Amino acid sequence: MIEKQNAQKVVEVIANNLYGVAKDTKNFEKLPDSFWGYYARGHDSNGKFGVIITYSESEKDVDDLIAKYEDWLKESKKKSEKQ
Repeated sequence: MIEKQNAQKVVEVIANNLYGVAKDTKNFEKLPDSFWGYYARGHDSNGKFGVIITYSESEKDVDDLIAKYEDWLKESKKKSEKQ
């Protein structure tokens, strides 16, 4: 299991990188605006959390990714219930 300090550092690095991308408008100059996708899950009672951020011109790409995540989540829950 990842230590609390290491998990915090991972999230901090990701957040800082996303912030850097968001602050520079050049990063968004050539992106088509036909579709933005975003999906996030909150934390559970055990302190686990997950976030998925995705972008695609095709809505189907984002829908497929979310469906794959939801399928994985269902299977993961089934496995943990059996244990």
